[in-house]
Amino acid sequence: MKRTYLGEFEEIVLLLVAAFDGEAYGVGLTHKLNEQTDRSARLSQVHAALHRLEEKGMVASRLGDPTPERGGRRKLLFTVTAYGYRTLQDIKTVRAQLWDDVPATPKLATSL
Repeated sequence: MKRTYLGEFEEIVLLLVAAFDGEAYGVGLTHKLNEQTDRSARLSQVHAALHRLEEKGMVASRLGDPTPERGGRRKLLFTVTAYGYRTLQDIKTVRAQLWDDVPATPKLATSL
């Protein structure tokens, strides 16, 4: 199967969906992403990334049960697919191999 490349933001969103283990939804992902990365991502950005990941076959969505705190509205929940999980594993492997090549005490550029 052809490898699909992800941008950094999509990779982070996919990792968070995996961490939520079948219970990922837009607002929760946005809060966790902002907390973990010190970014100020907006819900619309997270939804756009989820839509792209779903188009690529890396996540699947389903409607959750209605909840009283949402006035009976159902959350759209996301789960990582097998393809999405394989992609995350591939990314992890490549990054680990690249980090193995970085010297413990690298020669750093001096500022002018």
